[in-house]
Amino acid sequence: MAFRGPKVWLWRWRRNPLRRRADAVDAWVLLAAWVLTVLVGVLAGLATARTVEQGMARERVEWRPVVALLSEQAPGRSDSRSGTSSGEQVWAKVHWSARDGSAHAGQARVHPGSGVGTPVTVWTDPQGRLVTRPATPAEARTRAGLVGGLAGVCAACVPFVAGRALRNRLESRRIDRWGYEWARFGPLWGGRTTG
Repeated sequence: MAFRGPKVWLWRWRRNPLRRRADAVDAWVLLAAWVLTVLVGVLAGLATARTVEQGMARERVEWRPVVALLSEQAPGRSDSRSGTSSGEQVWAKVHWSARDGSAHAGQARVHPGSGVGTPVTVWTDPQGRLVTRPATPAEARTRAGLVGGLAGVCAACVPFVAGRALRNRLESRRIDRWGYEWARFGPLWGGRTTG
């Protein structure tokens, strides 16, 4: 195991006769990559979260509950013996009228065994199409945070990977240059001994 001395922070920026120009370039590339990674990740995450939360707020304003009626007997049997609902629901055909009076039909979740004409509350968009119940403000914040976090991490990967690729390229050039210098000066050291 090779001996390593104490770690010197910011060694690439300090004055040192052994510091090469490539070391300084590498240090600036590393710093720029980290700054861009954090900046791009945070900005992309915040912008995405804000957009998602605004979209869900718009849904809460535009989507409305409508009473629909079952068009057919719901599959399954109702549990009328216990008098309680198990919470289990099945899909059944329903029909409703939109705000403009136009008739619409679709599938909605209902209790098993519900009869034809049973009222069911469904949510519709301004065009009268079926949609899911809009997210509450707390649910919207949670979803926006998750989507924003994921978007931020994905966006941050771009400058991080670009910085790594650039540093690998610089390292490759440094090794090639070292090999060239060694091939040039190595033979000059070969036959000389002092005695």
